[in-house]
Amino acid sequence: MIEATSQAQTRTTTSSAAERRVNWRTALLAAHSVLMYVFLYAPIIILVLFSFTTDSFGARLTGFTFSWYTRLLQDERLIGAAWNTLTVALVSTIISTIIGTLTALAMERYRFRGRTATDALLYLPIVIPEIVMALALLAFFAFAFGIIQGITGKQLKMSLTTVIISHIAFSISFVVVVVRASLKGFDRRLEEAARDLGANEWQTFWRITFPLILPGIIGGALLAFTISLDDFIISFFTTGPGTSLLPIEVYAQVKRAVTPKINAISTIMLLLSMTLVGLSQFVQRQQR
Repeated sequence: MIEATSQAQTRTTTSSAAERRVNWRTALLAAHSVLMYVFLYAPIIILVLFSFTTDSFGARLTGFTFSWYTRLLQDERLIGAAWNTLTVALVSTIISTIIGTLTALAMERYRFRGRTATDALLYLPIVIPEIVMALALLAFFAFAFGIIQGITGKQLKMSLTTVIISHIAFSISFVVVVVRASLKGFDRRLEEAARDLGANEWQTFWRITFPLILPGIIGGALLAFTISLDDFIISFFTTGPGTSLLPIEVYAQVKRAVTPKINAISTIMLLLSMTLVGLSQFVQRQQR
């Protein structure tokens, strides 16, 4: 009886000690998580708050106003840069989505010589540093312009077109990754059934394949649009004189002076990016 009581007390003591250790670890993990979230999101929250301040230097919260957003709409240079950025993002997204979708279909459905090398090249723009990609594109354009000038005698310069080509070059990889993920669980028997019922390959694609992978295509397109919209380094290296893009214009104005107007445009870009990313995640989740 005494031994049983002693064993029960020992088990109780051991259990209490284990619970204390678990509680201590849980508290430490919770504190670490809170600090990480504060580190990541506190600057963003401060940025948004300071876009409504009445302080002309944007250094103090002296009041609440929407005047900086009004002044932002009156800044023709920023508005022009915003239109250029949207044009680049829209055109590059459309082209990269078409090429990326076709590439994903080819990579998933066909076995051909050089497929492994092609697969590695597709992931290269994702894994290499962006500055390396920017320098490579700059060297490519310089080389291509030199050849064109030697053949035609026409001297080409960096412009909005070179930025669009550059954004297509790195956006294709992101579209391929998302669309290939949507093709992993694709049931090929549906296509076989459509062909058995008399549909040709074109009809099978548009009536069976395309509707089923459409959420993945939309998700890839939204991701490509978001990345193109926010890109700075590659745009900075491949844009030309007289062509202004929003991230570059924001950087130029920050170098001169930081005002709440910069906080306002940054807040708008942040909200747009978050909306697009959230929409992309929603579309992909609907597919699953």
